[in-house]
Amino acid sequence: MEVQIMVKENIKPSFSTPQHLKNYKLSLLDQLAPPLYIPIIFFYPSTPQTSSKEKSDRLKKSLSETLTLFYPLAGRIKNKYSIDCNDEGASYTESHITEKMSMILQDPQVHQLEKLLPFDSQEMSPDEEILGVQVNHFDCGGMAISICIWHQIADGSAVASFATTWAAVASGEVTTNTEGIIYDCTSIFPPQNTQGFSWNMFPKKDALSNSVLKSFLFDRSELAALREKVGNRSSLACLGRPPRVETVAAVIWGAVIESTDVNTALIAVNLRKRLIPPLPELSLGNIFHAANCLENENQIDYNNLAGKIHESIRIVKDDYVRKIHEGGKYFEFLKHVTENPNLMKDVFGFSSWCRFPFYEVDFGWEKPIWIATTLKLNQGAILIDTKDGEGIEAWVTLPKEDMAKFQQIPYICSYASFNPTI
Repeated sequence: MEVQIMVKENIKPSFSTPQHLKNYKLSLLDQLAPPLYIPIIFFYPSTPQTSSKEKSDRLKKSLSETLTLFYPLAGRIKNKYSIDCNDEGASYTESHITEKMSMILQDPQVHQLEKLLPFDSQEMSPDEEILGVQVNHFDCGGMAISICIWHQIADGSAVASFATTWAAVASGEVTTNTEGIIYDCTSIFPPQNTQGFSWNMFPKKDALSNSVLKSFLFDRSELAALREKVGNRSSLACLGRPPRVETVAAVIWGAVIESTDVNTALIAVNLRKRLIPPLPELSLGNIFHAANCLENENQIDYNNLAGKIHESIRIVKDDYVRKIHEGGKYFEFLKHVTENPNLMKDVFGFSSWCRFPFYEVDFGWEKPIWIATTLKLNQGAILIDTKDGEGIEAWVTLPKEDMAKFQQIPYICSYASFNPTI
């Protein structure tokens, strides 16, 4: 697949950031965010009634207006405590691809998807830019819009807020209203001296050369059957029919345990609705807690795993979160874990983007037909809704030899499709 770069420029906010907003403070959760970019790609069908030039003009103008609302994204990392909101802007790239979009949709391959990104998301430095966008025009008229945002300023929910707001501005649905986007979390999660802190479970590109990222689709019918099967075990009958995310997470975790002996799971839990008072849904930043589960049983019981995941998420409430952060205890715990690499080898991470409105990102021509990511974790899974909102596509990263075993686990073979045709 040949990607021809047609446009490469810098988009700045449509209005300068006021002087009193130039310094955006990072909370402890921002400081502790994984050192990587979050990449997401939106695929759109051909819409001949709107020309490529019209789409391009609309996208650039609305991006500039959206950066006025999300002004930290147009700034640069200043230090471990703040972002300089200096309006330097975000990178904007347009490309022409001499293939039909169906070439990717019929056989989605990560190495092809990576070519649709504005930069190598595992090599760029946040000192250069916090946000990058690439608009890819296919020969057939289809389009893929990719977004990469530095994790230190945005979690999955914040990425969704940016994408949906940008689309709403482009389609004329919103005005320049900043309410709820910029929320100071430093009073809840005060920043700390994180000198020397490093996430060993988020290695650089070279260290990931032996890892592979694959997509596993649990469609609506298979997931419904899986929920019935996982929920019908007697060991945790009180759980009943587990939710979609907890079902898929339990099945993936069980398969990981069987193929790698990794027995600890970390699940990112969005705190926006769990804190008292709740925080605005559009809030920029990292506002999540990593709940953890441990499985020591030799015999894998998927209902039991679903129950453990359910309980670990259920207890993440306002009082629980404030208690574990009291006196810097949470940071000290993470520091201890990361300073002992052997502790991190037995951890598999989950991040659910389900229920985030990614499939509502309509720039004024149509909603996306597919959402993809190229985010490689050392050992982890990103869960994304299918377009109908009832299935889940899991993007799983494992070492190559472990992935070969993982794919053969009966629950995965029976209920998931590998790298499915869209």
